[in-house]
Amino acid sequence: MSRLTHDGHGVYAPPAPVRELVAHSADGATLHVEVHGPEGAPAVVLAHGWTCSTAFWAAQIRDLAVDHRVVAYDQRGHGRSPASELCSTEALADDLEAVLAATLAPGEKAVLVGHSMGGMTLMAASTRPRFREHAAAALLCSTGSTRLVAESRVVPLRAGRLRTRVTGAVLGSRAPLGPVTPVARRILKYATMGAGSSPLMVDACARIVHACPRTVRHAWSAVLESLDLDHGVRELRVPTAVIAGTADRLTPVVHARSLVAALPNCVGSTELAGVGHMTPIEAPELVTARIRELVTTYTRTAEESEETEEIREGA
Repeated sequence: MSRLTHDGHGVYAPPAPVRELVAHSADGATLHVEVHGPEGAPAVVLAHGWTCSTAFWAAQIRDLAVDHRVVAYDQRGHGRSPASELCSTEALADDLEAVLAATLAPGEKAVLVGHSMGGMTLMAASTRPRFREHAAAALLCSTGSTRLVAESRVVPLRAGRLRTRVTGAVLGSRAPLGPVTPVARRILKYATMGAGSSPLMVDACARIVHACPRTVRHAWSAVLESLDLDHGVRELRVPTAVIAGTADRLTPVVHARSLVAALPNCVGSTELAGVGHMTPIEAPELVTARIRELVTTYTRTAEESEETEEIREGA
């Protein structure tokens, strides 16, 4: 397991949860779950990406937890969730269902937010009963459904077999990332963030990514390399918004445009000029505002519809 160093990074320092719990997935895997904010408030569930942890959402949690109940969890093998031999998109869907069951009341609606592999988690779970029971709306940040390695521009070569092969080797490397040094920060910024990212943003991301065990990083890279979730996108029928950075080398904006074209109920697409792959950290206010908008538009509307239906049934 890994854990971000708590060393006072202001808005990017992981906030203390109201409570912590363990969710049990279908194969017995255990997941570290945090709940922030007041009970009874509109619910938001956050799923982080590859090599990250709940700490990735620090800025969103700090803002939203004032008047939302925010659920964040560590994907298996990340953060404080133990590693598992099973790494697959089906496992991601199982894990999300387990978290929803452990934190939401029967029939309770929430806005589900996924960044990178977290967005793929939502796609993988789109046909699952608990997903359909609890999802009022979804937000996909910096993610894609297929051809991740082939479309990646992390390796500065012309698109083709050579770039795909080299990119797969780089992303799937078993080499340790080592300590967070100035060189490490420059490499991470080039690969995952926009040129205008502040040193504070880069350092926050580097500390999170470098805390991920190399065995976990390698295991999940193989899943991402063979990813095919196009069917899950077509089944993602709840209102879904998409956010992407135009300078994203890891999942270039072509992925976001493909999602927008394939989603059956896309309710908006935002392309952030000059922003890279780490959109929730690089553009925290915008991402948080989009989450709030989805909550206001869809979660509360769903609650009002249920109340109206109860009144009709009682009449």
